[in-house]
This record gives sequence, C-alpha cells and structure tokens, in this order.
Amino acid sequence: MDPVVTGVVAGVLGTLAMDSLNHLFARTGMLSKIDVGMIGRMAVGWARGRFSYGHPSDMKQAANETLYGYFMHYTIGVGLALPYVLGWDLLVGGPASPAWALAYGLATTVASYFFVFPSMGLGVFGRRSPEGIRAPLSSLANHLFYGVGLAVGVALV
Repeated sequence: MDPVVTGVVAGVLGTLAMDSLNHLFARTGMLSKIDVGMIGRMAVGWARGRFSYGHPSDMKQAANETLYGYFMHYTIGVGLALPYVLGWDLLVGGPASPAWALAYGLATTVASYFFVFPSMGLGVFGRRSPEGIRAPLSSLANHLFYGVGLAVGVALV
C-alpha cells in the first residue's frame, strides 16, 4: 500500500490510541489527562504568531479551542507518523516495522519535553508543572500509547 496512506492511517490510529488509553488511565488517577483545550489554545497562539508563554495562564481561552485542539492533536499525530513510515520505506524498504513503531512513538516524547512543555511555560520536561513528576511521566506513557497505535496501524495497513 502507498506509504503516505499508511502514514495517515497509522498516525490517526496512534493518536486515537493515545487519547483512548490516556482517558482510561487518567480516570484511575494514574496519569494526567490530556488537555485538548490547552492544545487548541496553543494552536491559536501559533496562528497569531505566539510560540512561547511564561506561564500556562498566559494563554487566553479561545473560541472553539477544543475543536482546534483535536484538529491540531490529530494533525501532529499524522505529521509524526509520516516521517516514520516514509523514512522506513526510503531507508529500509518494505512495510514499516511495528516493533520500531513502538520505539519511535516513545521517541516522540522528546517533542513534548523540549518543545511543548517549554512553549507552554512549563519548562523543559514540564519541571514547572503543578503536577510535578507526573507531567513528564504522563507524557512518556501517552507517547508509548501513540507508539502502540502506530504499530497497530503499520501492521494493519
């Protein structure tokens, strides 16, 4: 199958797995819930040319932020899956490896630690998060979930 289609399907499944498993584990209190509204606020800020905040409270609520948040969240999920699938196809050849998809999903945590957390005003690794160590651990778990969905996606397609 076309690697672009595989990447899109795998990215959507990866993000869906991340959201579903995060919802399940957040209900038990084991993980912090993904705040899709916050992702939407950040995306609106990007559209307005603002890429960094001193504190999360500096991000002003935006109309339809949850809708923007879901759109951006799934766009990022697909955007991260495409380089994996296309890169695998280009460098290794053949269908992408589900085992390496899991490792790649974990590796995408770097984006949260060094881009998302700092741009929200939470610092590298989310060290200034009011949730303490739970923020970076939740991010790690969520990206593991993404890797699981990515692996399922590349295996199915």
